[in-house]
Amino acid sequence: QVHLEESGGGLVQAGGSLNLSCTASGSFFRINQMAWFRQEPEKQRELVAEILSGGIADYAESVKGRFTISRDNRKNTVYLQMTTLKPEDTAAYYCAMGLTSTNAYDVWGQGIQVTVSS
Repeated sequence: QVHLEESGGGLVQAGGSLNLSCTASGSFFRINQMAWFRQEPEKQRELVAEILSGGIADYAESVKGRFTISRDNRKNTVYLQMTTLKPEDTAAYYCAMGLTSTNAYDVWGQGIQVTVSS
């Protein structure tokens, strides 16, 4: 069984920064793609950023230039550096990892709250 542990969320003022991290533990062969999603109440979960095993990253248009995703394969960890935060970034953030496929996420974190005050 694989477990993802997220950390780093919290409350920040608009224009501020937060850094999220997510570490995988348990039994697995390798981690393919890693990603961060977010979800506001009563809205669909949306992809924020993802990073492939080779390091290629992609971002939602709404966060380009403000968020940076990175990974440390030795630590089985994915990071999300968030800067110039806006109130509309307020959401529960979930990390996800693809272990058995290169085009799907089969392990999810429990979610961590990010709140940006205006």
